[in-house]
Amino acid sequence: MPELPEVETTRRGIEPHLVKRTVTAAVVRERRLRWPVPRSFETSISGQVINAVRRRAKYLIVDTAAGSALLHLGMSGSLRIVDPTTPLKKHDHVDIALDSGRILRYHDPRRFGSMHWLAPHSSHPLLDELGPEPFDPDFDGAYLHRRAKGRRVSVKVFIMNAKIVVGVGNIYASEALFRAGIDPRRSAGRVSVQRYRALAEAIRSTLGDAIEVGGTTLRDFYGGDGEPGYFRQKLMVYERGDEPCRVCDTPVRRVVLGQRATYFCRQCQR
Repeated sequence: MPELPEVETTRRGIEPHLVKRTVTAAVVRERRLRWPVPRSFETSISGQVINAVRRRAKYLIVDTAAGSALLHLGMSGSLRIVDPTTPLKKHDHVDIALDSGRILRYHDPRRFGSMHWLAPHSSHPLLDELGPEPFDPDFDGAYLHRRAKGRRVSVKVFIMNAKIVVGVGNIYASEALFRAGIDPRRSAGRVSVQRYRALAEAIRSTLGDAIEVGGTTLRDFYGGDGEPGYFRQKLMVYERGDEPCRVCDTPVRRVVLGQRATYFCRQCQR
């Protein structure tokens, strides 16, 4: 599933092609995504000038004066800027045509993504309960320590909860905990405020580094410019079970936490 760095990479890739452009037409070939694409979507966005392309958690928000398109890439979705002559692929479900002559094309083999239309200055239930962005000034160790008080859930599961902080998916949770030197199995409520300060900084640096190199390429994701991300080459523990730790040579251990594969070094993480 595309995570926050992959979504941010997509946003940066498509933004220069969309902002200040007018939508000349929209075509929905398949409405049966995770939720049905509303019948009003095409008429709502057509004729509108795109003012901004934002990201909130793993959602992309395309703003116009008449409202905003709220997009989620699901497990296998991607957005491309293509020429009108580009042949359609089997799972190319939505086209948004621009006055530049280019098309924003949504491709989603598994159809777990979603596309909604928001009225001006309105929100959506998918956004209402989200926690802070990891790059927000208010996201720090004191915040994590306060929210973790009394929680017995593992610290890895805790930081993957989007109501606590958005965008810390499975790969980046394992990597951030390694950078912070924290055992992912430790109860969230038993991590000190000092160690949460280190973890908050590790989350920011891990996600920031991934954004700079275009995200982590998995089976289904490519960036908005069609180029793969390369952060995967820099992973310290994720999917490196039984391989030597890059720091101390101790074999990386794999366990399951919250039904997700988790990787850590027993020597470097306490």
